[in-house]
Amino acid sequence: MTRDILFLLAPGFEDMGRREFCPECAEVWGVLHYFPAIKEALDIRYQPLGHPRPGLVELLGDGDWNCPTLVLAEDVDAGSAAKVQTANGLRFVDNARDIARYFTHRYGTPSPR
Repeated sequence: MTRDILFLLAPGFEDMGRREFCPECAEVWGVLHYFPAIKEALDIRYQPLGHPRPGLVELLGDGDWNCPTLVLAEDVDAGSAAKVQTANGLRFVDNARDIARYFTHRYGTPSPR
């Protein structure tokens, strides 16, 4: 895997009889709109709301995986600011703030507060 893969829930999904969005996914989208070059460097994949989320299960194995999740490319220096986890031999970050911290390390963006 040569590029980081970002898994998000699509905006405007249906749940409990109404249209909703994931606030953490929206936070990551906001960062990507501030810094569009990062968006171009990522492989962005949308996942369904319900579990299991097939793209994440395919890479990370069985589990109730969170979105947003960023699966890191092989041999990429993740720095120490973001909480990087491992599953199925792959490294990943599974929350918006740590994803933004990873972007700070990798792409030089300002740090989240």
